[in-house]
Amino acid sequence: MHTKKVALIGSTQYEEKMKLYTWSHRNDGWDIKLPFFDSTVGVNTSGLTMMERNLELIKWADEIHIFWDGRSIGTWGDFCMAFALKKKVQILFLEPKSCRNIIKQYEEKCLEAKTKISGG
Repeated sequence: MHTKKVALIGSTQYEEKMKLYTWSHRNDGWDIKLPFFDSTVGVNTSGLTMMERNLELIKWADEIHIFWDGRSIGTWGDFCMAFALKKKVQILFLEPKSCRNIIKQYEEKCLEAKTKISGG
C-alpha cells in the first residue's frame, strides 16, 4: 500500500495550526511534511533558498494542503509551483482575500477529476 505523501504550504502565522494538523493525521498512514518557514530555516536564509526547498517538497508530494492568509507572496509562489506541476491541492484554511477564487477553482477542478492529477 502506498503511503500518501502530503506537503503543507502556508503562511508562517499558521505554523502551529499546520503542526496540529500533522499531529492529528499521524495515525492515518500519511507522510506529512511542513514547509520551510523563516523560523525553521534561519534569519540569514534567502527567500530563493526557501523557494527552492519548498519546490523540492512540492515535487516529492502526492498532494499539497494549503493554509493561506491571502497575503503571503511565498505561499502564493508555492501554490503556483504546485499548479505548474499539476499537483492535487486541498485547501485547509483560506482567508477570503486576493487570489482566493483561483485557488478555490483549482481545488474544485481537482475534486471533479476524482483521480490523481499526474505530477511532473
